[in-house]
Amino acid sequence: MNDAPRLPHLVVIPVFPGVNALDVTGPAEILALAGRLLPPGRPGYDVRVCAERRGPVATFSGVPLYVTDTLAEQRVGPDTVLVPGRVDLGPDGPVPQVDPAVVGWLREVGSRAGRIASVCAGAHVTAAAGLLDGHRATTHWATAERLAADHPAVEVDADPVFIRSGRMWTSAGLTTSMDLTLALVAEDHGDDLALEIARVMVMYLQRPGGQSQFSVPLAHRTGGRADLGDLRRWIGEHLEADLSVPALAAQLSMSERNFARVFRAETGTTPGMYVEALRVEAARRLLERSDHPLPGVARACGFGSVETLHRVFRDRLSTTPGDYRRRFRIPVKNTD
Repeated sequence: MNDAPRLPHLVVIPVFPGVNALDVTGPAEILALAGRLLPPGRPGYDVRVCAERRGPVATFSGVPLYVTDTLAEQRVGPDTVLVPGRVDLGPDGPVPQVDPAVVGWLREVGSRAGRIASVCAGAHVTAAAGLLDGHRATTHWATAERLAADHPAVEVDADPVFIRSGRMWTSAGLTTSMDLTLALVAEDHGDDLALEIARVMVMYLQRPGGQSQFSVPLAHRTGGRADLGDLRRWIGEHLEADLSVPALAAQLSMSERNFARVFRAETGTTPGMYVEALRVEAARRLLERSDHPLPGVARACGFGSVETLHRVFRDRLSTTPGDYRRRFRIPVKNTD
């Protein structure tokens, strides 16, 4: 019988000049706390931040990271590689930065790693090393089109908070590194530990990976009309009400045709699509965080019937409400 002690899970974070500090420190803090909360005898995480050279590495914020390990010293396949990113703001919009030293190291070591997780624009680095080919992946919403254009072998989905595709994990912008790392901890040690970490760190209790990067109001432009802004807030608070175009137009004392035209000009979408998206978002929250039966979810969110709820979920999410709940249900911690 082998009584040798189990080694900590080796996590290597390759950094480069200008890296986003939160991409590095956020996951590192979660992994460190996981080690503290694990019971005696359960090994935690050995997190090593590595760069091309030892010494201080400037971050995007200007706060330096002091690195004591080099990439050249990390040739054995780690259990997890966590690839951070950097996005610069150019004249034509956000530009992801791809560091050649990290790309070269990933090409050599990546195939031997247990899993690879990319944070934000780190997906561009991982893709440049050829590791995301044939995989579904996400990244910061502002650079998703660039990722798809530069790497056509990668199936890019700009919507989710994070995606797992085999041993490859990718997450969206910045703070989603925390959600991704909680998911990694849950895979290693179970949901209870991940939820306890979220509670201690006063985080949202682990956003499911399939959740959208944006809430519906944030996903549509605001426009300049205060009356429409007030109406949109009212819609979000009265999803069970009659939210048809005639009813909404009447609230603003406008004709139906003029209301629909103005709403689309201000928000970039139709009133019907906007209302449906809000109702889907509300239904997803209830399915994730409650045990309400489907008829109650349908009524509370304004769908009226379970049949309509099913149809909209199939059309928008390619799944059923029941399957969505089974996949993304967040357990409620028992405090008794």
